[in-house]
Amino acid sequence: MRLNWQYFLYIALLHGLLGLLAYLLLEETVAWLLLVELGLLLSFVLSYILYRKFTRPLRLLGTGIDAIKDQDFSVRFRPTGSAEMDRLVKVYNQMLDHIREERRQVQEQHFFLDRLIQASPAGIVLLDYDGHVTEINPMGLELLGLRNPPIGQKLEAINHPMLKELAGWDSGQSGILSGKGQERYRCEVVQFVHRGFNRRFLMIQELSKEMLATEKRAYAKVIRMMAHEVNNSIGAINSILQSTIEAYPEVPGDEFAEDIKASLEVAHQRNQKLNQFMRNFAEVVRLPEPNREWVAAGEVLKRVKQLMLPLAQRQSTALELVVPDHPIRLEIDEEQIEQALVNMVKNALESLGRGGTVKLILSASPAQIIVADNGPGLPPGAEREWMSPFYSTKPEGQGIGLTLIKEIARQHGGRCELETLPNGWTECRIRFH
Repeated sequence: MRLNWQYFLYIALLHGLLGLLAYLLLEETVAWLLLVELGLLLSFVLSYILYRKFTRPLRLLGTGIDAIKDQDFSVRFRPTGSAEMDRLVKVYNQMLDHIREERRQVQEQHFFLDRLIQASPAGIVLLDYDGHVTEINPMGLELLGLRNPPIGQKLEAINHPMLKELAGWDSGQSGILSGKGQERYRCEVVQFVHRGFNRRFLMIQELSKEMLATEKRAYAKVIRMMAHEVNNSIGAINSILQSTIEAYPEVPGDEFAEDIKASLEVAHQRNQKLNQFMRNFAEVVRLPEPNREWVAAGEVLKRVKQLMLPLAQRQSTALELVVPDHPIRLEIDEEQIEQALVNMVKNALESLGRGGTVKLILSASPAQIIVADNGPGLPPGAEREWMSPFYSTKPEGQGIGLTLIKEIARQHGGRCELETLPNGWTECRIRFH
């Protein structure tokens, strides 16, 4: 039974007894009756006044409870003039001020954390208590190559090799994983406590750009040193050889003299080839920054096809162009991308040898250019080794063309990928971010 009803019941019983007493005294004297009735009236008035005083704190508490239940922490009570009531009002107002301040801090921290996660240069994947994905920030979607966040799915159920591998990692474990092509990622599984229970999140950081930049600085320095020494020596040696060949007397019937002169000409030709060899390496190092403009990428592919078609016809290889009906414009250095495509098509034709098909493919989502062939595919282990500078699958290859393709893709803010698909086609892709 509620407190106010208990009070009413008590007052009713008390006044009922007083009324019964007044009735019994009615027979004795009227004075006592009037006195009892006056007492009843005063008792009713005092009971009402006490009821208001007793129930006012309860009404205030009820109003405060309703406000807290509705999460309305803006309600404040004014002092009433009663010492007991003002003490209660003061404590209540202080409590609400404290709650409101804590709530404001939590909201600000939550907003800051959310903005920090969204703007983070690292990919972040948040998991719930059972390991289901609750959120992936934009960089995480980009690094993982996902179009839509797989909210509500477990890591092992998502069709992504990196997430499947991370699903088996323990909390606190970190390491470097390889993606497609040149990508290297530093991954870490972090555990934190939320509402008294353990949750985890994944942090993924791309290392490819830093590693490639360090790699390029290293081999560029070596190539510049080699080119300087070789070109200086070759220039002097070629001058001497040319002068010797021109000055060497021709003696009819002297086989030794003819052999010497022929050997000198061979040495001169080899020096020229060595000079060209070093120039090819130096071209990769001296590749200028791209002069990027918005161009119709389909027209670039058409020109490359027209240029490489005679070479493909000579080896009976079909060269096909696959571009969308609607024009796709990319912000690229037209000459550099064209040079990269020429090298890509040339590598595909050399891989086929004879026959087969090479396709030039352009797609908008994601923005990428693909050269695909149905040749023998990459040899075992090549999908990881090809990322090394100047790697080549050909016995006498220098790997300059592939290195140039990777460097052009990197300077355009994209990446190069090379892989043999399950359907047997081998694709070399330049993917733009």
